[in-house]
Amino acid sequence: MSSSGSATDLDQVILPAIPPVHLTSGQVAPLQVTDRLQRGSQIVGRFETSGLAGFKVSAQGRPLRVLVSLSADERSVSGWQNGHAEPSTQPRLVQIRSQGRLRQCVLLRGRKAHARVAFDLTPEEIPDDGLICVEALDVTEGDGVCDAVRQAVSGRVAPDGVAGIRLDKVVFEEPPPVDYDPDTLDGSRCELYSLISAGGLANVNRQGVRALRSGMFVVNPVLKDRFGSSGRITLRLGTRAEAVSMIPATWRRVNSELRWLRHATRKLLHSAAPSVERVISFRDGDLGAPEQTVRGNVTELELASPAGSPLLVILGPCPDAVPTLESGTAH
Repeated sequence: MSSSGSATDLDQVILPAIPPVHLTSGQVAPLQVTDRLQRGSQIVGRFETSGLAGFKVSAQGRPLRVLVSLSADERSVSGWQNGHAEPSTQPRLVQIRSQGRLRQCVLLRGRKAHARVAFDLTPEEIPDDGLICVEALDVTEGDGVCDAVRQAVSGRVAPDGVAGIRLDKVVFEEPPPVDYDPDTLDGSRCELYSLISAGGLANVNRQGVRALRSGMFVVNPVLKDRFGSSGRITLRLGTRAEAVSMIPATWRRVNSELRWLRHATRKLLHSAAPSVERVISFRDGDLGAPEQTVRGNVTELELASPAGSPLLVILGPCPDAVPTLESGTAH
């Protein structure tokens, strides 16, 4: 038996994942390190609280694109692992980090929300041993997030936001040379592309406007040669009438759909365009008065495409209506 340091010929050889690879189980050899993540068989695992997963990947000096799929379900609550569940009705604001840097943030709302995260790693960020870590942290934890963000969401998001979140899939692949993208995406497609996060995709096939029921949303750093990477984006914000199930019980008892339609139309005609109160960089703090233009019941928010840090967009009150993201346009 020969040895070199602590390694011997009897040590198990760990085969790294060779891109492109889709990892959908926690029972695979490339998943080398877990911290507060319980491994799964049909998913990579479920976080007990803020934690990480470390994968051994054969990058061979190449850049990598990392795609992460997360979701929430009825077990996504604090204390799920020991039977002392503490449910919360507030949305969750979660940081996704890799190699020690904040990459994107996701806002998850409800029990059946899905989120997608995408980011690139340079060859310099991948160590010789190929260990790539994917961390999920509550917005209140870790460094690199300014106090202005934490103060803005205090009381508006659930504490221990990572608790019970599922890590469904992690994909490692080479970034494509050029990605073709349209100039305009509807609100739901903006979230599918991970440009924005406004509560998660309950249905990943949904298209059209995206309701912003949390009164805030995240604009994430864009990928090279993807939608928004040209420098500036315009987000069109509108309003829509509240659903019947969300209005007071006296209205739910109205039998005539026509009466409800008249009510909704009247409310929308008199509702103002949504307003943006603040835009805050997770790293740099408040960015000052947002550049917004009102056209009828639509607000156009102009932003520089975020490159190194997500942005938190805080909306003003929108009485009698639900603010929506209608579309995003890249310039």
